[in-house]
Amino acid sequence: MSAQLAHDTGTVTEGRWRPRFGDAMMRTLATPKLMLARGEGCRVWDVDGNEYLDFLAGIAVNSLGHAHPVLVEAVSSQVSTLAHVSNYFSTPPQLELAERLRTITGAGEQGRILFGNSGAEANEAAFKLARLNKGPHGKRTRVLALNNAFHGRTMGSLALTGKPPMREAFEPLPGGVEHIDSTIHALEAAIDDRVAALFVEPIKGEAGVLDLPDGFLQRARELTEQHGALLIIDEIQTGIGRTGRWFAYQHADILPDAITVAKGIAGGVPIGALITFGRASELFTQGQHGSTFGGNPLATAAGNAVIGEIERADLIGNARRRGEELRALLRSYDSPLIGDVRGAGLLIGVGLTDGEAHRLSDAALTEGLIINAPNESSIRLAPPLIVGDAELAEFREKFGRALAAL
Repeated sequence: MSAQLAHDTGTVTEGRWRPRFGDAMMRTLATPKLMLARGEGCRVWDVDGNEYLDFLAGIAVNSLGHAHPVLVEAVSSQVSTLAHVSNYFSTPPQLELAERLRTITGAGEQGRILFGNSGAEANEAAFKLARLNKGPHGKRTRVLALNNAFHGRTMGSLALTGKPPMREAFEPLPGGVEHIDSTIHALEAAIDDRVAALFVEPIKGEAGVLDLPDGFLQRARELTEQHGALLIIDEIQTGIGRTGRWFAYQHADILPDAITVAKGIAGGVPIGALITFGRASELFTQGQHGSTFGGNPLATAAGNAVIGEIERADLIGNARRRGEELRALLRSYDSPLIGDVRGAGLLIGVGLTDGEAHRLSDAALTEGLIINAPNESSIRLAPPLIVGDAELAEFREKFGRALAAL
């Protein structure tokens, strides 16, 4: 080992990486709580060898957990042949993943896929799609989105995001977006023939895993069809089996005009996609959007491996069953801190009766459990879809101790 490498390794394992992080990294993020070195299944280890039960899965990304052999084999095999070719060419894994997505979404033969590298990029493409739905006389110029929803941090996706504190420093943002309350009444009052698109998170993940009102998606589908608007559903956090169906909109028994996906689709390899249905598939024309890395063979091979393993191992059924068990477990605690339990499948929000979510998250980390506090009054749980009996039993113990510590 070189002297420099030995020095670098020492400054990591001795916990002196935090000043290095502060010096080297842009100050858009708080200093991380841990430096993680490896993972396996539903567990990760930090550079000091401490073990943690991971009930966040990279924020609903690591669908198969960590170092799953199916994903390792797919990525290793693909990188040994082709990792990147640019969008001047196609590759077998790209086309295979596009066809898989048409099938599992229900988009069918009219469905079209546009690949990118992240959820924010997918929403940027969806925003451009909305702009193309101007109507015959160009009268559709309004775009509706929901208050407290999150769609990304790029300028277009931030314009869609209904969180004013995130937006203010970057205004003026792309115009034409109006934010409404997440109620059927507010939707009915806002929509008219000048609306090009309605953007919806079926479950608001960054807001604390907040469910939409019963019947909201069905009514949104009726109204958008009536007024010629696109219904665009952001499935970035809820998609790929996370809620106990391939996609959350399928619980409502509707088909949207477009969805955006990312996060769990490739188990940790960066990828995003805009998927269009029906008439929305004809809006983009050649040259109107693209991505150098989008749909590259490495990422799409990973996506095929993840979707194939979810199907083979019935991980959608596991998400549904384990989600029910986990929600029942959370309701079983005799703790005045727990208010309501929200979400679907293995995307779960715990509403707290006080503003101690960050303290609870820190207490859980001390117990060796990774969870997330997206705000002061909510805990978010999104374990890998492979979670089983042993992990739920361990969660019960560690989360219980964290609650008791508060």
